[in-house]
Amino acid sequence: MTAVTTTTHTTATAPAALAPVEGTHPVRRRRRLAPGRRLPATRLVGPAVVLALWSVASAAGLLDPGAIPAPWTVLETGSRLWSAGTLPDDILTSLQRAATGFSIGLAVGILLALAAGLTRTGEALIDGTVNLNRAIPTLGLIPLFILWLGIGETFKIAIIAIVVYIPIYLNTHAALSGIDSRFVELAEVQGLSRLRFIRQVVIPGALPGFFVGLRLGVTGSWLGLVVLEQINATSGLGYMMFQAQNYGQTDVILVGLVVYGVFGLISDSAVRLIERRVLSWRRTLSS
Repeated sequence: MTAVTTTTHTTATAPAALAPVEGTHPVRRRRRLAPGRRLPATRLVGPAVVLALWSVASAAGLLDPGAIPAPWTVLETGSRLWSAGTLPDDILTSLQRAATGFSIGLAVGILLALAAGLTRTGEALIDGTVNLNRAIPTLGLIPLFILWLGIGETFKIAIIAIVVYIPIYLNTHAALSGIDSRFVELAEVQGLSRLRFIRQVVIPGALPGFFVGLRLGVTGSWLGLVVLEQINATSGLGYMMFQAQNYGQTDVILVGLVVYGVFGLISDSAVRLIERRVLSWRRTLSS
């Protein structure tokens, strides 16, 4: 009789243990709010779509060949200019101008940002001057620089350097100013020297803003170059496009624009790659 009672009790209570407790809520599945895993070569999707639409519209006769030649026409023109030797020479000249001006602007922007971000005296002397320079259209300085430096390569490189250093300075200085003061206090408590403070606190804190300015500077160097090479120049991609404009050669102009776009995309992608490697310690939304 006792055994029967025990068995009946166990059978009656087992389902009750599996039932949800009154007043509790079922566990919800966590929603993923991040963009997800990074896909390879995603930045090429947009240009590929534009190229496909351009090709389809040209093949369907929706575009005037005299105004917008077909992609294969532009490719044929670029191949002809490359075989003739004019396109490689113009590309090399443009790369040299852009690289020289970019290097000077990069060095000046970093040095001024460090001087203004680490000392009050430097900030008083530099920050207002740079912001005044930023308020003045850089391309508006071209006539004055021609009078000062002549119409040779020097004034072109100087203008490119100005276009580059301003975004690098602004973003690096903003990143320096935004470093949490608690890190500074911790460095003081730890007794870090000035050099170690700059290496361990200042540089890591300023790198994200610096890379933003670097990307803007790279883009600015190409934008400035395309304008400068159409002013008193005898070589370069901009000069090639200017000459093509005089003769109504739209395909040659598009060749120059495509080359500018390819170089701009490659340089920006290179900066992004370096940024991901250098700042691999960060955990951000994009990563």
